[in-house]
Amino acid sequence: MFGECHAHVIMDGKNYKAAVALHKERPNEAVIREHLSAWQQADITFVRDGGDAYGVSERARELAGEYGIDYRTPIFAIHKRGHYGGIVGLPYDDRQGYRELVQEARKRGADFIKIMISGIMEFDTFGKLTEEGLDGDEIAYLIETAHDAGLRVMAHGNGGAVARAAIGAGVDTLEHGNYMEEETICQLAESDTIWIPTFAPTGNLIGCGRFPDEQVKAILVRQQKAVRFGFEQGARIGLGSDSGAYLVPHGQGLMDEYTFMKEAVGRENAEALDRRLAESEAWIRENMKRG
Repeated sequence: MFGECHAHVIMDGKNYKAAVALHKERPNEAVIREHLSAWQQADITFVRDGGDAYGVSERARELAGEYGIDYRTPIFAIHKRGHYGGIVGLPYDDRQGYRELVQEARKRGADFIKIMISGIMEFDTFGKLTEEGLDGDEIAYLIETAHDAGLRVMAHGNGGAVARAAIGAGVDTLEHGNYMEEETICQLAESDTIWIPTFAPTGNLIGCGRFPDEQVKAILVRQQKAVRFGFEQGARIGLGSDSGAYLVPHGQGLMDEYTFMKEAVGRENAEALDRRLAESEAWIRENMKRG
């Protein structure tokens, strides 16, 4: 089985608020072990977490070896105050504040820096995001500052503008990347950035009744077409399900993601896809870790 390159051990795939509440006082070791066991049972031996504000992924990394899992975490994700990201990390107000958070993450043994540079999809309205995101200059500063500190960068980003800025600044992995235009995908393919498209949080919503299926299907199909185009252009693509997100259970979520990925590139390309995914995972394993 491939590794899980985008996970959130603090979440449970059911109810975010209830899941987080279990860790408010301290990381709940029983819950963490339950999630590690789910990955173990799915034969997943590598997990890259997106971070949280309560030290849960930090504790998961300490325990993961007992389950045969190589676990990586940014400790917490970093977002600009007033913008999307509080769900998984800590805010900064200005550049000095950001630099301080990068240094805090580094001191706590972060394997990489996770930044939040855009909103998320409005699943009831195709083509709409909760917010457009940060401007290009700020995105470049965030990435360059982390690189200068000796840390690779994982960036949550949706929309063409933020993706172009992040890719241009040398982001190491771009998470989600919904609504990128072909021009942006070509830029991605010409870069060293690895794209983790996370289909499962969208695809697994179909039929659940929470959002209009026609809107959710449109979002999924667009992302699959984008990934097919990126695959054909030679883009570096990795496998990460955003496990822990609503209806994306740990373990099973990665299997779902792989199914959506194969549908995207065409099952006739499965062998080439597997090579591409393995190469991306190998790079992440080798480069997104503590020095």
